[in-house]
Amino acid sequence: MSLPAGRWGAWSSALRLREAPAAQDAAAALEEAGCSALWMTGGLADPFPRVAELLAATSRTVVATGILSIWTMAADDVASAVRALPDPDRFLLGLGVSHAQLVDHADPGRYRRPLSRMRGYLDELDDAGGPDAGHRVLAALGPRMLELAATRAAGAHPYLTTPEHTASARDALGPGAFLAPTQMVVLEADAGLARAAARRHLAMYLGQPNYRSSWERLGFTEEDAGQGGSDRLVDGLVAWGDPERVAARLHEHVAAGADHVCLQVLDREAGWKDQALPVADWQRLLAALAP
Repeated sequence: MSLPAGRWGAWSSALRLREAPAAQDAAAALEEAGCSALWMTGGLADPFPRVAELLAATSRTVVATGILSIWTMAADDVASAVRALPDPDRFLLGLGVSHAQLVDHADPGRYRRPLSRMRGYLDELDDAGGPDAGHRVLAALGPRMLELAATRAAGAHPYLTTPEHTASARDALGPGAFLAPTQMVVLEADAGLARAAARRHLAMYLGQPNYRSSWERLGFTEEDAGQGGSDRLVDGLVAWGDPERVAARLHEHVAAGADHVCLQVLDREAGWKDQALPVADWQRLLAALAP
C-alpha cells in the first residue's frame, strides 16, 4: 500500500512532537474525517516510536515522514526500524536533505553536497533492504532533486510551495510519479488576522536558503521574504479564508498535477512552537472537500 489512496492528507509537526495521547487522538479523528495519510515531521531524532504509535491509533490511514532528514539516522537503522513497525505496509518513508544551519549546528561542515549525499543514502537504503523506490518519496523543490525523485523514488513531497510549483514539479517528474505538495491553511476570513497567524508559522522558514531559492524560482523576490514576509508571499504560501475559499486553492494543486495534497492547518491563535492540533478546523476543511 504505502502511497496514500485518497486525495487529502494532514501534515503536522505536532503529530510528531506533542505527547503521544494527544497525537493519537488527533490521528484517529483525522482518519475518521477522511484523511488518507498523516504526514509528520521527522524531527531531529528517531521518529519511528511515534510512527508506531500513530499506526496503532489508526487502521486505514498511511503514516508518512514528511520528512526524515538523511543526516538524522543511518540508512541501515532506518531499514531495521521500518521492518519492526507493527504495520509497515501503511508506512511511507519521506526523505529530505534538511537545511545546512540545522545539520551543521552540532557538527559544522557536515552539510556538504546534499544532492550527492541523497543519492548515496538511497544506495545505502537499497543495500540495507529498506523501503524501495516505490515506498519512498523525496522532499524535492529544485529541478535536480525532482529528477532524482522521479528516478529513485515514487515521487516528490514538496513543502512551502504554490500551485505554480506543483505544475512545474509535475512537468519535471513526468506523468507517472507521485506528487504530494503540502499547503499551509488558515481558516480565517479576516485578512489581517489570517496573515498574522500565517506569519507566526512562517517566521522560522523565511531565512532558510533552500526555501528562498525555491521562492525566487517562482517569481518572489528577496524583499518578499524579508521583514516577516510580504503580503504577496504570505498569500502565495498560505491559503486563508472560509473552508470553501481554501478548498478552491487546494483544488488548484490537483488541477496542476498533484495526486495528493497535504493539508497543514495552522492554528489561528498559536505559533509553530505551540504545536497545536486544530482538529476541528481540519474536520471543517475536509467536509468542504468531500465530494
